[in-house]
Amino acid sequence: MKPNPVLGVIGGSGLYHFSGLQDVETVEVDTPFGTPSAPIITGDLAGKRVAFLARHGLNHSISPSEINYRANIYALKKLGVKHVVSVSACGSLRDDYVPGQIIIPDQLVDFTRSRPRSFFGEGMVVHIGAADPFCPALATLLYQAVAESGASVHKGGALITIEGPRFSTRGESNLFRSWGMSIIGMTACPEAFLAREAEMCYATMAHVTDYDVWHVTEEPVSVEMVIRILLQNTEVAQRAISLLAESLPDEIPCGCHTALADAFITRKDMVPPATIQKMGVLVNKYFPE
Repeated sequence: MKPNPVLGVIGGSGLYHFSGLQDVETVEVDTPFGTPSAPIITGDLAGKRVAFLARHGLNHSISPSEINYRANIYALKKLGVKHVVSVSACGSLRDDYVPGQIIIPDQLVDFTRSRPRSFFGEGMVVHIGAADPFCPALATLLYQAVAESGASVHKGGALITIEGPRFSTRGESNLFRSWGMSIIGMTACPEAFLAREAEMCYATMAHVTDYDVWHVTEEPVSVEMVIRILLQNTEVAQRAISLLAESLPDEIPCGCHTALADAFITRKDMVPPATIQKMGVLVNKYFPE
């Protein structure tokens, strides 16, 4: 029997098409929240079992607002994943974060409007702590792996997530800059918060593809820009993921893996049994049979 994946990677399907991945399997995972974006690819990388999930589907056919974030995170949790790295494109809202560089953000602002934001409800009320939405310990290991891969990388900065799928107006872009935001994307929320509810460490490898639309001497963001930089950085991302897998312990000493311990506000004996059953792997340790 193969071990549980120690690392889950959510990003483009191109991330797992590289020679270092061995003993590859495709896994279909059912969840109480529906179907994940794509079958999950598992394989051995640098001596560790790793799981890859194509966030937008295998053919990039799922819009940011249509992604079933809950199913994606639940599926990785069900496979036993403890650490999740998101690989995504972003626009820079700062002069010093330039296209081609990689950012490991430490803060997150949710500007989305129409996405389910939590696993919980239906008689189970949970208030998760999210002051530091990215796991600091995993983010540090990810930063070190990206730096070791030879890429130009920055650690820190606030990522604002917009609803999409359209790009920003100039007014919005300048507003976000005035708020002190560093980078902008469309997929980190609610993904990061769901990972915290699932008691998984979560960090983001954000690839700067453009200057959004605020920069007066640069072209506004376009699909062509985004694709060009992402393709250039695929090899960098693969090297960094390999280095991270090699250095990653089975469990990081942080609070992510006990995030629910003090988050339940509903009395446990008052939670409907059907809700406990639905939540499954998210809450089993807190509701033993």
